[in-house]
Amino acid sequence: MNNIKKVGFILRPNSPNIISIYRDIKDKFEDRGIRVILSSISEDIEGFNRMCQEVDLLISLGGDGTLLSLVRKSYGYDKPILGINAGNLGFLADTPIDLVDDMLDRLTTGNYRIDNRMLIAGYIKSRDYKKKFYAFNDVVISRPTISHMVAINASIDNDWFNTYRGDGLIISTPTGSTAYNLSLGGPIMYPLSKVFIMTPVAPHSLTQRPLVVPSDFTINLTSHDELVIIVDGQDDYILKEGEKLVIKGAKMSAKLLHKKEHSYFKVLREKLSWGDE
Repeated sequence: MNNIKKVGFILRPNSPNIISIYRDIKDKFEDRGIRVILSSISEDIEGFNRMCQEVDLLISLGGDGTLLSLVRKSYGYDKPILGINAGNLGFLADTPIDLVDDMLDRLTTGNYRIDNRMLIAGYIKSRDYKKKFYAFNDVVISRPTISHMVAINASIDNDWFNTYRGDGLIISTPTGSTAYNLSLGGPIMYPLSKVFIMTPVAPHSLTQRPLVVPSDFTINLTSHDELVIIVDGQDDYILKEGEKLVIKGAKMSAKLLHKKEHSYFKVLREKLSWGDE
């Protein structure tokens, strides 16, 4: 992908200063002869889909949440994604605004790499319908009210193995292992791994522990309780009694563009303050 002629931008919503930042960056791209298209995921679905078809590279300008949304909504177009960080954490969107010129040099000379990261392909199935979704970080299965404990029946490849009793369950990707999963004591996984991490939320039994399984397994979840399903902390669904939540590894991966010397372990040291005394 050394010949980038057209890029598509998605901006962080409800951010007053993002437009001026975008205009400055847009000028830098156009000075290099790269055409820039701006679209919105939420307000212009047709325009967004058309943009994804036309461009060579998709760019999120905002924080990690903006990149998460772009990865999910652009699934199926198989386009690489660059995250420019105009937020705070920058765990996923790891190109700072002040290094955009350097990244442009890399884009025009091919001095970058593309990492393939797995996504979750899930759906809620009932007798009458099938609701599909994709997740880049995690799928949280939670109780609808704070006073009610839930029981979630879990099977892998139709082999029942556990009933999770407590506040809920998180199924995360390796990319999402440093998100909600980490705060609950789940393991950090190298982001290019292909596994699911199943981490119980406030389990009723002390014997319940996080479980890591290969992503080529199919996870089926049911419950006699009504459950809330939250995808990447952004989209939510209701799982009713008699319905089934199915979790699989998506057929296509998310293609994140980084500089060649990008180090995940350096990111861990900087963002999680590892090694500080």
